[in-house]
Amino acid sequence: MLEIYQTLVDMLSKGEGGVLATIISSKGSAPRKPGAKMLIKEDGTFTGTIGGGGAEKEVLEKAKQIMKSGKTEILHFDMSGSGREAAMICGGQIEVFLEPIPHRETLFLFGAGHIAQSTAAIGKMMGFRIVVVDPRPDYNNRERFPQADVLVVKDYKDAFGELQVTYNDYIIIYTPGHILDEECLTFAVSTDAKYIGMIGSKKKALEVKKRVEEKGANPEQIKRVHSPVGIEIGAETPEEIAISILAEIIQIKRGII
Repeated sequence: MLEIYQTLVDMLSKGEGGVLATIISSKGSAPRKPGAKMLIKEDGTFTGTIGGGGAEKEVLEKAKQIMKSGKTEILHFDMSGSGREAAMICGGQIEVFLEPIPHRETLFLFGAGHIAQSTAAIGKMMGFRIVVVDPRPDYNNRERFPQADVLVVKDYKDAFGELQVTYNDYIIIYTPGHILDEECLTFAVSTDAKYIGMIGSKKKALEVKKRVEEKGANPEQIKRVHSPVGIEIGAETPEEIAISILAEIIQIKRGII
């Protein structure tokens, strides 16, 4: 049981999701008793067991659906070995409660400047997992980003391979230069990120988007990019700009835009 909780803590720290299956009732000679647990990760691997056999196989299949729907469910298993619903031939029945562990929404910040600092601080208060990517250790460090969950101090291209971006995640690009923005945007549009924002003027945005499209990006992918980024509130300071960007992200989360 301890291994399940340790795995769950590790998953949550990485922002990963999954499904926790728990036997909530049993009758007869079922192989496991109430409280027995099984933790299924997004990649299909699992820790623990609810008894094996057909019941466990069905739980693994149902877990895939629950990861997508985000809804809890209770499964009933007849282990008497009789009838079409029989899952095993050990006797007894069990009920299994399947609880989704949601993938924690992650805010990926490409660039560790002043606006990124403010975005990380406010984003953390909003409940986001914060990942900052910037190769400059003088900028991308724990002193400047105490709220960050992960600091990736590598060249952007080298960092992309270790970033797991899902449809629940958000990307904001504010690197120090056009070429770096282009590298990051090329990566960003290849992901399933729910939101992609890039700071800069309209002219810069058009130039960078054009170059990324010339590299082979689909025009539909480019349309997903919010740039200039944020909603118009007359923002000037790093804190105000961060608020305008996060306000736009809230609109995306709530389905307003």
